[in-house]
Amino acid sequence: MTSTPIPSPSPATGGDVWMPFRADEIEGLPEGLDYRFWDGGQDYPADPADCVFYVVPYMKGAEIATRPLGLMSSVRVVQTLSAGIDHVEPGLPLLPGGVRLCNAKGVHEASTAELALALVLASLRGFPGFVRGQDEEEWRSGFYPALADKSVLIVGYGSIGAAVEDRLEPFECARVVRVARSARTTARGPVHPLGELPALLPEADVVILCTPLTPSTQGLVDAEFLAAMRDGALLVNVARGPVVDTAALLAELGSGRLRAALDVTDPEPLPPGHPLWHAPHVLITPHVGGSTSAFLPRAKRLVSGQLTRFAAGEAVGNLVRITG
Repeated sequence: MTSTPIPSPSPATGGDVWMPFRADEIEGLPEGLDYRFWDGGQDYPADPADCVFYVVPYMKGAEIATRPLGLMSSVRVVQTLSAGIDHVEPGLPLLPGGVRLCNAKGVHEASTAELALALVLASLRGFPGFVRGQDEEEWRSGFYPALADKSVLIVGYGSIGAAVEDRLEPFECARVVRVARSARTTARGPVHPLGELPALLPEADVVILCTPLTPSTQGLVDAEFLAAMRDGALLVNVARGPVVDTAALLAELGSGRLRAALDVTDPEPLPPGHPLWHAPHVLITPHVGGSTSAFLPRAKRLVSGQLTRFAAGEAVGNLVRITG
């Protein structure tokens, strides 16, 4: 992924923009483009061949996201409203060469980091048991772990991982360790490469997954990864479900050795009857990391800014891939 803007070939002189917002809901849209509302409905708003800029419907799944791509012969930019792009990747071979694929970096950091922290605190402090106790009118007092003095390992130290660390700062953690695809240095300290995970995992009380889903991260959290975690450690996944091997996680949860808090699962949505629902020591939320009141204003600002640059022939930001 690169955050360095790369210019569009030339200014946009017309064409359709498909987006899951109505044009009158977004301030600052450039003139000279025809705005078409499409949020994944069965009927297309216009001929897909006339679309030059496609804003992918949010949280509608890969089937809807990719359905019009093979017909979009004039498209020049595909803009997701999610940090991950795995839901559009199956359709990329259908696109002409030179199409810019951009993600929603800057939109979900606040919401996802909030949820990551909420999952950590709720799991450590026993909130699931308190809720069940309230349902049963039981006063379940006791002694619970604190986040203070814990060692936290963030796997996937991009913009979301950094936002998670921002929110951990006031909680008096013993230390925060950062891991990304490759090593680098930040103002807060070193970022370790993925290859150092085996040495880092045994020292972590809490492991927070923020990594994108890529061929190198699919199944990253396998039986070997989990076995390296210390007894009683908490695994938090706000990344993508397939980053974790579900069968391996179920085995560790069943043994009582580890705990987990999952906003994403594999499969997803988690079907009725799946053993993960009732596994011990697990807290599950239904992929709501980005689904908050913070989403819409940030998403609309992103779309407006990207379209303004596109219409002027300037750089589009958040570029992650160019087809062809």
